Parts: sequence; structure tokens; C-alpha cells
Amino acid sequence: MASATLKFVRLSPIKARLIAKEVQGMNAEEALASLEFTPNKAAGIISKVIASAVANSETDAEDLIVSSCRVDRGPVLKRFKPRARGSASGIRKPTSHIFVEVQSVED
Repeated sequence: MASATLKFVRLSPIKARLIAKEVQGMNAEEALASLEFTPNKAAGIISKVIASAVANSETDAEDLIVSSCRVDRGPVLKRFKPRARGSASGIRKPTSHIFVEVQSVED
């Protein structure tokens, strides 16, 4: 079993989890192919993490399954936007941590 981690990604964890659940349990090669044509920021980031996990396992992507793809919440960058009459409203910029584990088909 091999894994890869990407932390502090400027991406909402709610949006990333939609893609992570779609990929979980798929063959690694099929997952990379399907993410290539998914028009989503999270798809490009998660595909890079899966490719890194495949490279860490030192085997072909055909022989691997994405056993777990987890997206955790990271710290939130807090900014403010000036509003009328000298007031301000908050802006939350969420980050996330992405963990991917791949394992061989025989296991």
C-alpha cells in the first residue's frame, strides 16, 4: 500500500469531497483518465495526488486500486471586504488536506 498527501490546498473541502467519492474504489488508471476530462478544479488537483501515490508504489497504474481518497478540512484564511458606511463583511477562504492511498489488486 502506498500513499500521497497534499496539504493546505486553496480549495473548498466540500467541493473536493464530491470528486474524491467518485474516484474511491476505482482502478488507478481509470481514475486518472476520468479525472482528466472532469471540468473541475478539484479534479486536476486530486489527479496529481493519485499520480504521486502511483509513483510512490513503484508499480504500474493498471495493477492498482484507489483504496481511499480522503479530504479533510484545513485552516481557513479570513479576509474582509469593505462595505458601505465604513463597515466590513467577512470573507472565508477555506483550505483542505487531500490524502490518497493505493493498493495492488491482489491485496
